[in-house]
Amino acid sequence: MTESCSSCLSNMKEDMQNALGFLEKELEKIRAGKAHTKMLEGIKVDYYGTMTPIEQIASLAVPDPKQITIQPWEKKQIPLIEKAIMAANLGFNPQNNGELIRVIVPALTEERRKDLVKKVKQEVEQVKVNIRNIRRNANAKAKELKDSGVSEDEIKKLETDVQKTTDEFIAKADKYMETKEKEIMTI
Repeated sequence: MTESCSSCLSNMKEDMQNALGFLEKELEKIRAGKAHTKMLEGIKVDYYGTMTPIEQIASLAVPDPKQITIQPWEKKQIPLIEKAIMAANLGFNPQNNGELIRVIVPALTEERRKDLVKKVKQEVEQVKVNIRNIRRNANAKAKELKDSGVSEDEIKKLETDVQKTTDEFIAKADKYMETKEKEIMTI
């Protein structure tokens, strides 16, 4: 395989791997009944006029499977953190005792589990669309290579490899979905 063909294929694989990495991060945020500090990832607090991630202004811990504790570096940040958690609309009701904030993770109802599974499927479908777009771009590059003098056989092999790689990454995304769905539906 020519250098330009292998470069096209490796760039495509890297982009697809990034898409799967994004999917993994998104699926970690979807809770499956157990408390985890990643559930609060992405929540930003107004810290002296700057929107700052919660994990940068407080210590997050999981003392038991049903609660997350947030110990801010400065006690005067407690009401702001509480407000940010409420505004994030994650279904949590933070409890402030003046020293730290406790977030009790409610048990999932059957209906909520089904909603979470739907959300997982939407996330996976979005990543599959991204993977297919990456494939389309790689095939367009293959056509450009054909125009620049790369042999017909090389282009056919590249297109075959592109499709095979796409199928592999879509199968990996489906595997992530299966695993997360099983995790959510297990009581």
